[in-house]
Amino acid sequence: MKKSKMRIAVKSDIPFQHRRKFLKLGGMALAGAGVMIACDKDDDDMVTPEPGVFDLGEGDLGVLNYAYALEQLEADFYTKVVNSFYNNISDREREIFTDLYNHEVNHREFFKAAIMAAVNGDTTKVLPDLEFDYGNLDFGSRDAVLGLAKTLEDTGVAAYNGAGALISDPNYLLIAGKIVSVEARHASAIRSLINPESSDFAGDDIIDGNGLDLAMDPSDVLSTIGSAGLIKTEFTASSLP
Repeated sequence: MKKSKMRIAVKSDIPFQHRRKFLKLGGMALAGAGVMIACDKDDDDMVTPEPGVFDLGEGDLGVLNYAYALEQLEADFYTKVVNSFYNNISDREREIFTDLYNHEVNHREFFKAAIMAAVNGDTTKVLPDLEFDYGNLDFGSRDAVLGLAKTLEDTGVAAYNGAGALISDPNYLLIAGKIVSVEARHASAIRSLINPESSDFAGDDIIDGNGLDLAMDPSDVLSTIGSAGLIKTEFTASSLP
């Protein structure tokens, strides 16, 4: 099977309110103009990483670095949220976002430690600290913050679901299962804040007819996030599906 080569190098001038559409799980189209992101298939099964650009790696290490990238994004987002809570935030919402912030920072630090242990401290194999760009997102706007939080949490759940089949070490699989259950609780909480007393907490846009969460391959997740212009730091995922 040929593997796609994912390169994220986002330089987007698209206004955030338009870019946010590209993160919706139902629409996987790339943003197009203003975004530099490529998925290339080589002519054979061999994939050559971009020279001088960090590649997530293969096998369990690749999945760990992939999850670490997602957790870096979520931790960074919620750090900005709790440092500038939107206008007229309720005590309940403040408590929820503070909990989400603490969870995501813990997840990020867990993956960093797990990767360091897996590579015996070889930092050249650990995804570096990423830089992010939220465009003109108004962190003082409840709708804007909840909208992006919903997208990140829904995408995060689908990402873990899709990555599970790629993990060979049962210990890592166990941890991933525990983390995805927390991410699903986050997604439910955010959806309930947006539309209280509704069925949106487990809406049919994220739960299929068999009662199962959606799953997304790493290439689809990275394309979605890359298309939205959220990640500024360039990296590749040449050995992930």
